[in-house]
Amino acid sequence: MPELPEVETVRRGLNELTSGAIIESGEVLLGRTLAYPPSTERFLHEIKGVIFDQWQRRGKYLLGRLVKESGKNAGWLGVHLRMTGQLLWVNQSETLPIHTRLRLFCSDGKELRFVDIRTFGKVWWVPPSEQVENIITGLKKLGVEPFSEEFSVEYLANKLKKRQRQIKTLLLDQEVVAGLGNIYADEVLFKSGIHPTTIARNLQQKQIEKLRLAIIEVLKIAIENGGTTFSDFRDVTGVNGNYGGIAWVYGRTGKSCRVCGMVIERLKLGGRSTHFCPQCQE
Repeated sequence: MPELPEVETVRRGLNELTSGAIIESGEVLLGRTLAYPPSTERFLHEIKGVIFDQWQRRGKYLLGRLVKESGKNAGWLGVHLRMTGQLLWVNQSETLPIHTRLRLFCSDGKELRFVDIRTFGKVWWVPPSEQVENIITGLKKLGVEPFSEEFSVEYLANKLKKRQRQIKTLLLDQEVVAGLGNIYADEVLFKSGIHPTTIARNLQQKQIEKLRLAIIEVLKIAIENGGTTFSDFRDVTGVNGNYGGIAWVYGRTGKSCRVCGMVIERLKLGGRSTHFCPQCQE
């Protein structure tokens, strides 16, 4: 599943390439891709003729502000890529992938395609009269952004205290840190020297400080490398992310630790594969 660095990579690409583009028409190839409105006809009617302004990211959600030619607010386009979703900015003449679920035909012969193999991804059109959180209700449950001022040592300590869950599974909770997922949870735990099975409430102040810094550092480096591609992720031009080539532990089961040389191990926590170094992470 694309995580914060992958979604941020897509956001930046969308802002660079789609800003000012007019949506001239569209085609919904899989109805259940639309989370709101449920009516395909209404969705296509409402987005016709509007202009992409700027894209924002909240956790793993993409939020595209739409405006009319007059500059008047025309609502928002919300996207959650889920497990295998891709947003691709291409020429309309390019061959259509078999798993294309939504097409937005834009000015200058360009097209924004939503491609999704597993079909778990969702798209919303939020009317200008509505609060975004009232339509995309998952936004209400998100914790703070890791690059925000609110993401302090005190905030993280309060989220972890009295929590009996293992730290790896707790970090995957979007109510704790918005956007963090399986790949980067493994990476930040390695960087902070914390074993993934450690009970959250048992972490000491120094460990929490290291964990917070590791979250920020790892996510920044991943964004600089365009995210991680192990299977389906691509940026808006179809290019793979490069972080996988420099990962500390994720996807490196059986290989030597880049720090101590011990063999990287894997275990299952909460149904998710978890990678760690048995020597560097106590």
